[in-house]
Amino acid sequence: MQEAQNTKTVKDMYAAFGRGDTQAVLAHVDERVIWRPVMGAASFVPTAGERRGKAAATEFFRILHETITFQEFQPKEFIAQDETVVALGTYAGTPTAGGPQFRSPWAMVFTFREGKVIEFREYTDSAALNASFQGAAARV
Repeated sequence: MQEAQNTKTVKDMYAAFGRGDTQAVLAHVDERVIWRPVMGAASFVPTAGERRGKAAATEFFRILHETITFQEFQPKEFIAQDETVVALGTYAGTPTAGGPQFRSPWAMVFTFREGKVIEFREYTDSAALNASFQGAAARV
């Protein structure tokens, strides 16, 4: 039962993200969340780096919205076991400061406790993301 509910929560989070409703996304996040986006991204990628706590996750979304324009963001498959939901999908985007488009499949892993996300990890083609932001930095 928890697997079905956790999967629904992740799907609801993606739907909220697609609407630009960050507060609805964050409503499902624990106050002490560990947020690990873009594993392997270079330090010059604005969304890189681990964040701890809901306030830091909120800051991540602010930075994400300010620095990346997505042309595509599609969760496609969901796999759940116990307290973990893995979402598989694809995205394509460009840095708002300019630079080449990045396109990549991704895996995002959500770990739940008592109905809230306590840990998030994102795996993607970090080389493509790094190249895109390196191109953006070269334009500045």
